[in-house]
Amino acid sequence: MEDIKQILVVSRMTRYCAKAVRYGVSLAKKYGAGLTVVHVVHDPFGIEGWNLPMPNLDKDYQNLLKKSRQQLDDIITNENKSGMHIDALIREGEPTSEILAVVKVKKIDLIVMLAHEEGRLEHFLFGRSNDELIRMMPCSILLVKKEPEPAI
Repeated sequence: MEDIKQILVVSRMTRYCAKAVRYGVSLAKKYGAGLTVVHVVHDPFGIEGWNLPMPNLDKDYQNLLKKSRQQLDDIITNENKSGMHIDALIREGEPTSEILAVVKVKKIDLIVMLAHEEGRLEHFLFGRSNDELIRMMPCSILLVKKEPEPAI
């Protein structure tokens, strides 16, 4: 694992990605690697062929972008207290292709992302699938288990 020079943390839903970011920070420190966190916002209604008269979708999408940026900034600010530089990227588009583009441009050696089962609604809204990402990535992937919800 000495050849890890660039690590990419993939944020699916920003409120749950803090654990993956912590893993990325820990590994980057251990191997002296660069660290990038990417969050791709997918607009399922921006797909060609949708002719839905919903005027508030663009406003809602812009609010989602703003909220995602703020949540990601909060997570990175919290992790940055140790003085480590973390590149944060917010991308818009089809998640698998956007993540693959970042992997190629940044020459990523390791991807860190949450491992969890996704439902049909999540797949529609976020447009991504761990299986699709895993099959297409040209580098190693570390899947981090999401912490279970507390029992009531």
